[in-house]
Amino acid sequence: MSSVSSLFPETGGYVVAKFGGTSVANFDAMNSSADIVLANKEVRIVVLSASAGMTNLLIALAEGCDADKRADYLKQIQTIQDAIADRLHISDVIRQEINRLLENIKTLSETASLTTSDVLTDEIVSHGELMSTLLFTELLRQRGTDAEWFDIRKIMRTDDHFGRAEPNNTQLRILATEHLLPHLKNTLIVTQGFIGREEKGCTTTLGRGGSDYTAALLGEALNLKRVDIWTDVPGIYTTDPRVVPAAQRIDKIAFDEAAEMATFGAKVLHPATLFPAIRCGIPVFVGSSKNPQAGGTLVCDTTEAPPRFRAITLRRQQTLLTLHSLKMLHAQGFLVEIFTILSRHNISVDLITTSEVNVALTLDTTGSTSTNGSLLTNALMTELSTLCRVDVEEDLALVAIIGNQLSQTSGLGKQVFSALERFNLRMISHGASNHNLCLLVQGNDAEQIVQTLHQCLFE
Repeated sequence: MSSVSSLFPETGGYVVAKFGGTSVANFDAMNSSADIVLANKEVRIVVLSASAGMTNLLIALAEGCDADKRADYLKQIQTIQDAIADRLHISDVIRQEINRLLENIKTLSETASLTTSDVLTDEIVSHGELMSTLLFTELLRQRGTDAEWFDIRKIMRTDDHFGRAEPNNTQLRILATEHLLPHLKNTLIVTQGFIGREEKGCTTTLGRGGSDYTAALLGEALNLKRVDIWTDVPGIYTTDPRVVPAAQRIDKIAFDEAAEMATFGAKVLHPATLFPAIRCGIPVFVGSSKNPQAGGTLVCDTTEAPPRFRAITLRRQQTLLTLHSLKMLHAQGFLVEIFTILSRHNISVDLITTSEVNVALTLDTTGSTSTNGSLLTNALMTELSTLCRVDVEEDLALVAIIGNQLSQTSGLGKQVFSALERFNLRMISHGASNHNLCLLVQGNDAEQIVQTLHQCLFE
């Protein structure tokens, strides 16, 4: 082990740069992203998402569709690839490999039209990242860089929870040290985000937005200097600027604040991205590949004088389960049974409130490539119904106020709830964390509530 550990000091100055779908959407976007990579000699690993729109097309194919729709989706996929490849003037070898992947998508989508599965979905969806990285590697080579395409599945070993797989960090560290570390000094590595491989050799995905997670995991495994996340906005804002144009950029933010923001809906960062960075203290920079000169947000260990209110986040597509049973009354073990069932169906709970005979739980239906937007399977509902009556409310939204020492702030309730007196708040969660106050609201009211809160707390 001493020979392995002795290599890590050499990697302390290296950076992993991740580029999202809009940053590799077409030839011009790829060229701009290449400018960013080549401008910083510390960048030695590049992690890419699929080109914008590609993953949605691949998921549509994986869900099974008739021949006409399948042909249309396949044509759209080919058009995206050809538009980039034609301007690149790629070699015959790369052209043949892209064509092989396109043919593979066609074959797999024909299988999906007969029978769908989570395993098949992950296999189909992975092709987006495989193609974008092949084209980007070729672009870097044509610009005179010694770039190497690397299949992340060689080192990203995961469990078999298809659609939202969890990586094995120990194996990743060992395999990354063996397969990547020796090349970093002289070669620029281009690899895929979002995908991995389970022990039987099947391709897995880390959930939607998992490319950020991949970059952070590689930063941790190789003890890198920084993780750069290049997206379509220049940093993290006090809320989504598309909802509130007056939103302000946050130049520096602590890990715990950013983790709360990501968890509760800030789309700039994938919720899991920060966990590896927090574990090893690697700073994360978020900037815009369209305008790198605009600066961005640095996420790091601590910040000076953190404000009472940091941001407001919004997460749509929330589901509320209300479980009613007289068995709860003065009884023990009821919640254990409920959470055992939810765990068995790979369901994680966000918020929870209880009364004598009712439990209300919120579920996040976003994130997985394999759930098709619904976590409430017939099997789950049947099993819950043996214990209690289940009421389901959908089309809700979760609005979270992110800040510091909120549970010790006098007058917080009056400040927030008086501003929102004209809205129906379906559920309130406060006190479990110093960093958030969460409100479950009607989906139709969500944007107005965010705008009202932002004006009250930030403007």
